[in-house]
Amino acid sequence: MCNSYGLGGYLHDGEEPRSPLRPLDQRESERAIAEWAQGRGGRAAITGSKARNLNPIIRAGSDDRELVFAWWWLWLDSSGPAKFSAFNARDDKLMRSWKKPFQTRALLPADWYVEKKGRFTLPQGEQFGIAAITSTVTTDDGDLITYSMVTRDAPAGSEAAEYWPRMPLVLPRDMHDEWLDPERPGDASLVAEVQHASEEISRELITTAPETPALF
Repeated sequence: MCNSYGLGGYLHDGEEPRSPLRPLDQRESERAIAEWAQGRGGRAAITGSKARNLNPIIRAGSDDRELVFAWWWLWLDSSGPAKFSAFNARDDKLMRSWKKPFQTRALLPADWYVEKKGRFTLPQGEQFGIAAITSTVTTDDGDLITYSMVTRDAPAGSEAAEYWPRMPLVLPRDMHDEWLDPERPGDASLVAEVQHASEEISRELITTAPETPALF
């Protein structure tokens, strides 16, 4: 199960991203990401009870996409994080275990992710979007956005499959608007569409820091 991915803070490190996702190509978002990356080392980590880090996500706003920061471990109500594992959500269970948060979806902007010591990127280092589902709850400090990363089977023969049988559900850019559309119901049809659409880009992801593959 993926519990680590990251994004460069290029206003600080001097490295411009390849094809940044909208709205990360806007100056205000650049500054927010750079500040987050400086404090977190560019690594998104599961939010803890003590280190209550929030991570950048992209969701549909009132007029366009918006960048917000969210808690990585789904809350189902205001009592706190779900008591069961809720940082990953299987794509084949979205209509059963996750039907309500499946209606409010987001993208996790990333340059890389790690699975079983393999660090995966796209060949040219482009940013990519990982599918996520969200839940917004009311706390004593106001509204809190929480999320779970969606995962899929690693395609047979892919580099990802050499490390672990599952991987993040990475979506091609021509599927981003459909996934984020608040008017599009989260239903079995959307599950089938994203599973099919993610096949090619899932095979494109390669490991840039190969280590001994996991045995399973």
